[in-house]
Amino acid sequence: MKLLENPNLEAINSALCMDLDNSNCCIDGRMESYSCKMAGNDKRLFKTMNEENREAPGGLQALSPPVAHGYASSTSPFGFHDSHTLAVGSHEEGGTLCDTISTKTLFYLISTLNSAFNPDYDFSAAKSDEFSRETSLEYVASSINSALMAAAGDKYGAFKQQLWATLDEEICLQECYIYSYNPDMSSDPFSEEGSIWSFNYFFYNVKLKRIVFFSCRAKRKDVDYDGDMDTYDNEELMFAGDGTP
Repeated sequence: MKLLENPNLEAINSALCMDLDNSNCCIDGRMESYSCKMAGNDKRLFKTMNEENREAPGGLQALSPPVAHGYASSTSPFGFHDSHTLAVGSHEEGGTLCDTISTKTLFYLISTLNSAFNPDYDFSAAKSDEFSRETSLEYVASSINSALMAAAGDKYGAFKQQLWATLDEEICLQECYIYSYNPDMSSDPFSEEGSIWSFNYFFYNVKLKRIVFFSCRAKRKDVDYDGDMDTYDNEELMFAGDGTP
């Protein structure tokens, strides 16, 4: 995956890094645009994933339902057919319908994570059930806005419109598949000591062969690099309700 430079996104990223007034927390967010072009390491990962998943039904792998709003229809935007539904489970049990993802698209998502967090983290072992497909742009936008407004208030409100306009200009939101990453909380930056909540969305435009990765988390400022922290009242830190967007 190749990182695409965009001064407008860089300006948004600067605004997304915020210290919160009267709080021991800060917001660390970024939007990055990637071209779906394989480099050397990408090709090796893609080959490995194909070998591991060559027996997957129809070359498709099961995704988890979107968090907090259950299973949604798999209708694709603009007639694209990358994601489908699949019956998972035994015939006797009746199986369960779920969204699926092609190995190639899953590779794009994992490669984006690897590029975004290189060299500190390696997501090559991530599985399809750590991802979900979001079928409602309105829901995703509302979820993001709610989390950031609850956390940062007017600081976010001051550039919210610019954020969405910049994102739309870069990726054309109405033409995108939207995926979310829901980590296992054991081996990634979102489970680090001091992390309070996070969201991670991929806006994938098939026609442009491009992905914008929008990642944001709230974290404590009193945590050092060894994971130690001062005593602090957790209730004061959960400014987004239960700590999740």
